[in-house]
Amino acid sequence: MAAHAQPGQLIREWRQRRSLSQLELASRSAVSGRHLSFIETGRARPSREMILHLAQRLDVPLRERNRLLLAAGFAPVYSEHSLDEAGMLPVREALDRFLAAHDPFPAVVVDRGWNLVAANRGVSLLTEGVDPSLLEPPANALRATLQPLGMAPHILNLAEWSRHLLERLRRQIELTADGELQELYDELAAYPGVDATAGAEPGPAQEILIPLRLRHGDGVLEFFGTVTTFGTPLDITLSELVVEAFYPADARTADALNRVG
Repeated sequence: MAAHAQPGQLIREWRQRRSLSQLELASRSAVSGRHLSFIETGRARPSREMILHLAQRLDVPLRERNRLLLAAGFAPVYSEHSLDEAGMLPVREALDRFLAAHDPFPAVVVDRGWNLVAANRGVSLLTEGVDPSLLEPPANALRATLQPLGMAPHILNLAEWSRHLLERLRRQIELTADGELQELYDELAAYPGVDATAGAEPGPAQEILIPLRLRHGDGVLEFFGTVTTFGTPLDITLSELVVEAFYPADARTADALNRVG
């Protein structure tokens, strides 16, 4: 997004990013096309309520909604608290309970940049052999997975798994317009063995999920993952947290995890 842009210009950029015409956005927002055109060109100054209304229809992330408000001369409405603050104690406790309950199966909490916020003991099975420097705070989960000194040499289906991760990151970039995420994407796509092909065909028809297949000793561990976010967040930090949980896809993997636990 352009620095010091006017609110109408920013709204137009978000509309175009969502591949919507003015007419489509006006219809979705119950706003006249003429008024929306005036807002985008700067001929009409949008109210605080109108900015929030259009931002909601455009699925603009909370962080960027605050920037829209600031560009229009209004105070931000969405808070951004550190997880260390007292008011975030219920969130920390909820995350700690989830991570502990999921043990011995691996689970991590990451922020919007895929930096590790918290992890349980089960993750140690995934990170065996990872260079310690990649796990030092602020550890980046994607770098630790796809970097040659990370998990990558142990991932048997690296092309498939990296393609899945980069597709998720690509969608996140499309949603947020985050330049730092684009830099991360470019870095990851350049790693050896990583497949950044978009729109590749799915795997065999008998598979119902994309697995993570990990070499472990003389055998293979196989996992599938789930992604959880907080519902109806009003805090920016909370809206950007993601819980990634892994489950064993076969009995051998479950046994190995239970031995870790």
